[in-house]
Amino acid sequence: MALPDFLKNNLRVPVVGSPLFLVSGPELVIAQCKAGIIGSFPALNARPAEVLDEWLTRINTELEEYKAANPDAIVAPYAVNQICHASNDRLMVDMETCVRHKVPIIITSLRPPAAIVEAAHSYGGVVYHDVINVKHARKAVEEGVDGLILVCAGAGGHAGALSPFALLREVKEWFDGTILLSGAIGDGFCVASALAMGADLAYMGTRFIATEEANADQGYKDMLIQSAADDIVYSSLFTGVMGNYLKPSIAAAGLDPNNLPEADKSKMNFGSGGNMKSKAWKDIWGSGQGIGAIQNVEPVEAVVSRLETEYRTAIDSLVQRSS
Repeated sequence: MALPDFLKNNLRVPVVGSPLFLVSGPELVIAQCKAGIIGSFPALNARPAEVLDEWLTRINTELEEYKAANPDAIVAPYAVNQICHASNDRLMVDMETCVRHKVPIIITSLRPPAAIVEAAHSYGGVVYHDVINVKHARKAVEEGVDGLILVCAGAGGHAGALSPFALLREVKEWFDGTILLSGAIGDGFCVASALAMGADLAYMGTRFIATEEANADQGYKDMLIQSAADDIVYSSLFTGVMGNYLKPSIAAAGLDPNNLPEADKSKMNFGSGGNMKSKAWKDIWGSGQGIGAIQNVEPVEAVVSRLETEYRTAIDSLVQRSS
């Protein structure tokens, strides 16, 4: 496995809780790390910009205190997501804050600027960049990223259309860095499948929206429980980039989820969270296709415990079948 040394033996389950716009905050990230998986949040969730420093101070302090009080516990590192787009005028200021706090992992989205990689590497951090195809993957590697997040069909929020079987195996032919796989990963069996295919880490977000620590509207959490894969629609309307959203939330905003127009990508604006009156992710709720297993809202620790059980069951089953 192409994992950096600081991740080896520091994960209870090989999972990254992906950054969730408006939903991920210190409470969720800290709970994920204490449970033994990598927690993350978008820097833009901390508003105004000065709040980012407060969040990172809190996360670092609480995790260090927890480690000291529980020396035998597996406590995972955390990540901060940087949206590398012209509409994000906070990018470099936020990155300076991350450098001061020595954020272990930086997740970059859209464009993979070398300046972000250089900044993270200055203190020993790593950069993982999300991509939806081989062209974007090669471009990111040229910029010096340490790992690639393959955002495949069925992933929540901004997602690609390629099968993970296709994209992962093509990338593995030429890239030997860390590979994270995203796309409808909703339980521990999916996590095991991702590793069996050649990924180093599974990247899952939607399942953690329906947790007690997530900063999501209760209606959003309830909708995830009530929905299944067939309730997801793939559209570019809300941000200018193709993404997966819950049909009931689109209908609640007065739109026909089965008849959505295409958006103008040039009007994409992450500062406002969307490019129309009904905003992603405030009004139109993102979701991956792997939501069928979400039955209730529960603490992160309970979710991770079940993931671990399912993951180990799947691994044992594969070993038995191959013997």
